[in-house]
Amino acid sequence: MAANKKLNPVDVLSEIEAKFEMLQVLNEKGEIVNKDMDPKLSDEELVELMTRMVWTRVLDERSTALNRQGRLGFYAPTAGQEASQIASHYALSEGDYVLPGYRDVPQLIWHGLPLTKAFLFSRGHYKGNQFPEGVNALSPQIIIGAQYVQNAGVALGIKKRGKENVAITYTGDGGTSQGDFYEGINFAGAYNAPAIFVIQNNNYAISTPRELQSKAATLAQKAVSAGIPGVVVDGMDPLAVYKVTKDARDRAVAGEGPTLIETMCYRYGPHTMAGDDPTRYRTSDEDSDWEKKDPIVRFRTYLEGKKLWSKEKEEEVIEQAKADVKAALKEADATEKQTVTGLMDLMYDVKPSNLKEQYEYYKGKESK
Repeated sequence: MAANKKLNPVDVLSEIEAKFEMLQVLNEKGEIVNKDMDPKLSDEELVELMTRMVWTRVLDERSTALNRQGRLGFYAPTAGQEASQIASHYALSEGDYVLPGYRDVPQLIWHGLPLTKAFLFSRGHYKGNQFPEGVNALSPQIIIGAQYVQNAGVALGIKKRGKENVAITYTGDGGTSQGDFYEGINFAGAYNAPAIFVIQNNNYAISTPRELQSKAATLAQKAVSAGIPGVVVDGMDPLAVYKVTKDARDRAVAGEGPTLIETMCYRYGPHTMAGDDPTRYRTSDEDSDWEKKDPIVRFRTYLEGKKLWSKEKEEEVIEQAKADVKAALKEADATEKQTVTGLMDLMYDVKPSNLKEQYEYYKGKESK
């Protein structure tokens, strides 16, 4: 009898990595290159998706400017990630739950969060975390990767209640280096929870290049360790992102468990507006190469070819977005200011002795 062939772990790894090829439907020229993956959205759906992406780009431009003017607080730019964010959200249903990271405010807004609330969240106002009834979402998570564990729990709750919905969460490539990432996907897999985990691989965890974070050829292949499906998709391609997210949702509501999705994308701006300077760790050539893959540009070309989009239509969306931002900012400015004593009143029913002294001190300052 022939001796059993020795299993080479290097070969096994190579076989696994080879299965994680990046999926694409719409190339950089706005051409369909994979008809089998085309989600075949209706004309109305295509226009709506483009509208949301353009509106979100304007929101990012205005939010960046407002931050520089001191009129917003914490802000993480989103330009370049519209396909990854908006197309994945577009594949969801209203009853699904969204657990965002701090860069994922656009998904919250399209899930029903008033823009005024988003501005108040940026300013650190407690009302920014008071979501209207029916908005199935948690506040943006600041702790890197913590939303992955929360997503697994929310998804399990959905399953136990017999709901045909999913819980979706997002993190960046840096988030996959956190223990919460592994714990979240493992828990969801073990309990076959209806969860979708999105890795928005924008190449840098603040300033740390992707290749220095993990030896894995892809981040999606980490799904193998949890026994769940993983997929890599062109995160600048709205049709491909929509398709893989819709497939993941269909699997989840059918009782087939969670999916890990890695979207290959790029953020044009800094990690956040809090002092990060991307020119210190990224080259102008790299920026230029990614700008050629812009999700809005390629989707615009595709829709114009189908006679569904025009310069006039885009200008209407831009002006509407500017008007929406102006109105929401006015409402946020009119909201009563948050005070230190007000925050203490919300936090404590019975104040500890050390805070009682501080309370009286701030009360005196606020009364002047």
